[in-house]
Amino acid sequence: MLQMIIAMMLFFVMMFGIGFILNMLMKTTWFPVYLFVIILLPIGIYYTWDDSMAFAENLQAYTYVDIAPAVTALVGAFVSGYTIRALRRGGYKMF
Repeated sequence: MLQMIIAMMLFFVMMFGIGFILNMLMKTTWFPVYLFVIILLPIGIYYTWDDSMAFAENLQAYTYVDIAPAVTALVGAFVSGYTIRALRRGGYKMF
């Protein structure tokens, strides 16, 4: 259980940091969320997919230990977008 909590914190901080840097470089607020949903999530599903099992069995094979870090990473991407948006509204031109 401790490893899952640490993994969730690491994924949150990692996606927040990557999202914050991408937002500063590309001047797009929600790009990290789109990147996560369109590219990173399908890649993670592809590499854990087992072709010998049916579709429903593959979906049932995911547990909360698999889903919780992914959800916290998505939350980190959202928080980075809100942070950049708040900084821009606060008058910071660099962001």
